[in-house]
This record gives sequence, C-alpha cells and structure tokens, in this order.
Amino acid sequence: MAMRAALLDVTPLRMSPAFRRLWIGRTLSGFGGQMTLVAVMFQVWRMTGSTVWTGAAGLAQALPIIVFGLFAGTVVDHGDRRRIYLIAVTGQCVCSILLAVQGFFGHLPVSGVLVLVAVQSSFVAVGGPASRTFVPRLLPGAQLAAGLALTQISFQAAMLLGPALAGLLLGWTGVGGCYLIDAITFGLAFYGAFGLPPMRAEGEPPRPGLLGVADGLAFLVRDPVVRGALLTDLAATVLAMPISLFPLINTVRFGDNPRTLGLFLSAIAVGGLLASAFSGAFTRFSRPGLVMLSAAGVWGVALAAFGLAADPWLGLAFLVLAGAADTVSVVSRGAIVQLATPDALRGRVGAAEQIVGQAGPDVGNLRAGLVASATSGPAALVGGGLLCVAAIVAIAATTPRVRRFATASGQG
Repeated sequence: MAMRAALLDVTPLRMSPAFRRLWIGRTLSGFGGQMTLVAVMFQVWRMTGSTVWTGAAGLAQALPIIVFGLFAGTVVDHGDRRRIYLIAVTGQCVCSILLAVQGFFGHLPVSGVLVLVAVQSSFVAVGGPASRTFVPRLLPGAQLAAGLALTQISFQAAMLLGPALAGLLLGWTGVGGCYLIDAITFGLAFYGAFGLPPMRAEGEPPRPGLLGVADGLAFLVRDPVVRGALLTDLAATVLAMPISLFPLINTVRFGDNPRTLGLFLSAIAVGGLLASAFSGAFTRFSRPGLVMLSAAGVWGVALAAFGLAADPWLGLAFLVLAGAADTVSVVSRGAIVQLATPDALRGRVGAAEQIVGQAGPDVGNLRAGLVASATSGPAALVGGGLLCVAAIVAIAATTPRVRRFATASGQG
C-alpha cells in the first residue's frame, strides 16, 4: 500500500476529462517542440557552419520570452485565457508550417529562419502564462501538485525522447519533416484546450500597460511565499547550474570520452523521471514549501558532490540524485506559486515564473563558465553547489511562511 501511494498520482487524469484532454495535447506538443529545437540547430549549423549562428538560434528562442513576458502576462490576465491560449497555439502552428515549407523547399536565408523562430517564441511568451492558469481552475487544490507532476513527467519524456525522434526523422525527411510534425502536434494542443470553458480571471481586470506590469511586480515583491519560491528557483539555477561545465569536467576527470559526456545529461533526466514516477511520495505531502526547500538544498549538495567525485559512476549517481531533487523542487514550487497567487494575477506571475525558468539556467551556465575559467571546473561546481545551499538556508531562515506553507488539506 505504501508503495502504491509513492507512485505517480494519476487521479487528475481519471477525475477531470478536461485536464486529461489538455494534458494529452500539451504532452504531444512538447514532443513536437523538442523536435523543432533540434531541427533549428541542425539547419542553422548546416547553413552556416558557425557556432555564433547556432548561439543566435538559442537567443532567438529566449529573448522574446524574457522581453515580452511580463507584458504578455498582463494581456493574459485581461482577457479570456482559453481564447488567448488558442490564438497563441494557432500562431505557433502557422510558424511551424512556414518553417516546414522552407525546410522542404529552401530559399530562405538563415536570418529568415531565425525571424520565424523568434516570432514563434513570441507566441510562446503569451501562450505559456495562459496555460499555467488552467490547472488550478481545472483541479481542486489537493490534486494540484499531482497535476503539476504529470505535466513535469510529460516534459521530461519529451526532453528525453524528442531529440532522439528528431534525429531519426532528420535522416529520413530532413528538417521539414520535424517542423511538419510540430505543426501537427500544435493542432492536437489546440484540440486539447478547445473544449475548455471560458477562463476569464476572477476579480478586477488589471490596469492597462505598464501599470498592470507594475502591479504584478509589486505582488511578487510583496508576497513572501511567491517571492521565496521564485528566489529558491533562482538560487538553484543561477548559483549551481552545471551544464556548461560538463565538457570541462569530462576532459579533466574522464579523459574527454564522448560517451561519458552524453551520460551526464542523461543521468539528470533519469533522476527527474524517477522522481516523477514516484512523485506520489511528495505530492501527497501537505507541506510543499518544506519539500521545495529541502529538494533545492539536495540539488546543491549533489552537484557539489559531483564536483568532488573522481569515480565516473559515483559522479553519475550524484547527477541522478540532482535530477531527482530538481524535479521535486520544480513540482513543489509550481504548486506553491499557483496556490498562493490570486487568480487575477496568475497570468503575470506565470509570466514571471516562465522568465525565471528561461533566464535562470542561462545566467547560471554563464556564471559557472566564468568561475571555471578563473579557477577550475570542479571548483566552480563545488562552490556553486555550496552557494546554492547557503542561499536556500537563508531563504528558509528569513521567510518562515515559505517553509510553513501548507495545502488546504494540511491546514484543515
């Protein structure tokens, strides 16, 4: 019985047909999105042979989300979120169709490809915050963490399998086939959300323009629970993100073996999938704040231990632990943010969460690279992990409402 309780809780899929349709559509769309990420990188590299241009492709995907995110959140809070999401998904689908056309027939310069990628990412900046508001409206508070865990495991499956599927399809149909599959999956995401009821924000609509953005920022600064949750994410990513150090660690410790390098990323993904598979062990716990802080601390400790590990298999074990801790922290943080945010502000807070999730790892990888260039890869890993732990301890000590935060079932 205890083992069953620890497994992934699929109650939301059984109890809510609307959530089930939405989850299936977004899961399939996630696979398509990962295939497009690989196809864009592959196409840009083939067209230019330049790492500068492949880096520009990543920038084209990230910048619109960071630049337009908070304004998009105000738009989401002002209108029917279901309708806004459907428009955003349609825009993404059109961009994928255009990418497929140029992928099959060519004749578009690399700058044109990146413009299409940036436009598609602009629709993501709007659709992402809108979709984040759906789950708390479709599920009761007691099932929210389980719903977010289901969302997380579908994301991880797409991250793990999507690139592999893209590699197979690239050899068969070229980049056009990947873009076309992505367009089809956007159609499935549209179907998943089309049957939802209208979802206008509860409460007064936001003030227009910058005033609405300012209100959202004021809430983030004022509310200790949401502020603490987002600061926990920033502490974990900005201070301890390890990805940019993997090639250096692989060279220093493991003889520059490409198979070992590939296992680093796979180990984190495996840890995340294991945590998701047994997410019932923490999604049923009524204190998500304590779970989030503990998991973020374990993430920092595991990465510091990876920096010290001389044995490759021990190092991989620490990365599996880090991946599991990251998933626990992400799911718990999502539940806290959704439960602590008034519905009228969920679009803007969701946009801020999306920006933090996009920018935090990028800044963290840059920080790690700079520290490693001044010291060493292991020193950057150990120092970053310990800084992360210190920051988490500081957040827990200075924001007691975060560690005491409980779901309704825990408070009752």
